[in-house]
Amino acid sequence: MQRITVQGTRLIDEQGRERIFHGINLKSDSGEVMNKPPLGRLALLDEEFFRRSAELGFGLLRLGICWEDIEPEKGKYNEVYLQKVDEIFDLSEKYGIYVFIDMHQDLWSSFGGGAGNGAPLWASLPDGHKHTPVRFVWGERYFWGKDVHRCFDHFWANDVVLGKGLQDHFAEVWQMLARRYADHPAFFGFDLLNEPYPGTPGGKAFRKLVCKLVRVCAVSPTVSRIEFLKNALHKETRGKALDVLSPAVMAKVTVAAKDLIRKFDMEQYTPFVARMQKALREVTQNGILMMEHCYYCNIGVPFSAVPPEGEPNVCYSPHGYDFTVDTPASEFANNGRVGFMFEENRRAQLRLGVPVIVGEWGSHGDSEGFLSHVAFQMDLFDSFNWSTAYFAYVEDHYDHPITKVLSRPYPMAVNGVIEKFKTDTEAKTFTLWYTPAETDLPTEIYLPDGYESVDAGEGAEIALEGHVLKVQTKAGKIAVKYR
Repeated sequence: MQRITVQGTRLIDEQGRERIFHGINLKSDSGEVMNKPPLGRLALLDEEFFRRSAELGFGLLRLGICWEDIEPEKGKYNEVYLQKVDEIFDLSEKYGIYVFIDMHQDLWSSFGGGAGNGAPLWASLPDGHKHTPVRFVWGERYFWGKDVHRCFDHFWANDVVLGKGLQDHFAEVWQMLARRYADHPAFFGFDLLNEPYPGTPGGKAFRKLVCKLVRVCAVSPTVSRIEFLKNALHKETRGKALDVLSPAVMAKVTVAAKDLIRKFDMEQYTPFVARMQKALREVTQNGILMMEHCYYCNIGVPFSAVPPEGEPNVCYSPHGYDFTVDTPASEFANNGRVGFMFEENRRAQLRLGVPVIVGEWGSHGDSEGFLSHVAFQMDLFDSFNWSTAYFAYVEDHYDHPITKVLSRPYPMAVNGVIEKFKTDTEAKTFTLWYTPAETDLPTEIYLPDGYESVDAGEGAEIALEGHVLKVQTKAGKIAVKYR
């Protein structure tokens, strides 16, 4: 497998071809939560998973692992867990799938029970605050959970635990993982920390957002309060009540948290990324560093952090979901609202001047409305030339209706610079426009099925190997009609 590096806003391989990736997430909750100790969801990743992933065109795995699973006791690494990760890397190489390691956390840790995961107990400092039980949605402890806030406060301050700063302990875990995996052919990069939360300022951001939302909805002439109440009072249409959160309303609301999140991005997150980059580059020059935005940027609050100075291999990995996901109202997921979120991410990308891999998006649902929503997002990502990793693989996920939407044509490796590409799933056509390189390397396009015709210019050489269409041509456009 070729090393993937960054060139401007492009991902390129060792032959200089531009690469696009479609991938999948797997988040490894702790073994106790999954009742499969000590591997949790990692146990789902067997050879059949990788065989089917490759067949479906998923060439990238965002592998979520948790600090508490790796290092439950300081300095004592969970070798059983890591040996399963070794196996995952080897199977990934066998099937040509790249892996980037996501140091996952939600609500800092599982120490308080409920939906949390991430840091070990020894690295969790809630200052005596008890966790509040989940009443509505898993993430509510981000909004008012003082235990979660204080744990993050201590982490961002790099406060000392067991003789060393928390971030320094964290960097040591990353260095161990880099020594173990960075030279592996399937290794792609480091996703430094899932959805970094600002701590106590995050609670303030939530209150500001809610207050702003109430004010905007109370006075805005574009908000139909009658329509909102009509939908909210009927169970069948309750999910549509959120349609009051139009892109225009979202734009007015999200600015309420802009300054707080900018302060966090510049004063806590940017130095954290630089600290992790320094630690990792002491071990290896391999691997792309993934910069994530914080939890509130998932809804369109602007992202302001900057990459480490002098680091050539940085990728921006935004996340985004509609407010209805993971609820019975997922069929009412709103394209305009999610479009607003990812348009803001696009502005952040252009400011940073780096490639994008959408690290999390989608979630689960099988209604016609939700499947259409997923297709809309794929069209949007394609229009930005973005790579993606769908969230998330669960047992039997590849037998779910969503897989037929996700598995569609895309340019895996382009011998040149991509201008744009587009899939029309109804007409079953795929078109790629690009500036060709001077070399004779093939452009590779994933096709879920075989092709009926290919227009790639005079003298083009065409071959189909499994689901990969290889085209050698001097033309700057390839048009495919597939079955």
